[in-house]
Amino acid sequence: MLMIRMQRTGRKNEPQFRIVVGEHTMGPKSGKFLEKLGSFNPKTDVKTLDVERVKYWMANGAQVSARIHNILVDMGITKGKKINVLPKKVLPKVEEAAPAPAAPAAEATVAA
Repeated sequence: MLMIRMQRTGRKNEPQFRIVVGEHTMGPKSGKFLEKLGSFNPKTDVKTLDVERVKYWMANGAQVSARIHNILVDMGITKGKKINVLPKKVLPKVEEAAPAPAAPAAEATVAA
């Protein structure tokens, strides 16, 4: 299955992303992709996309990642709701303290 997703480039603390089409089994870090469709800079929020090629790949069955879906909705290329890409907040489990077994009373004996 083909995926349209982001591939990180750029330095440490200066992220930039390529928007690429590739096989879903090939990780984005492998550098193997079929076509570069655009780029995204999250610090300046600059998005460049080849809209015709994105539509072509989507028409041929390529799935989009959640983040790319949100970018396409922002740019007006596709219609629909945005997808929440943040992980669900999981509250820490509170373990109830088991009642402590009754400690034997300390017997005080006075030696006479």
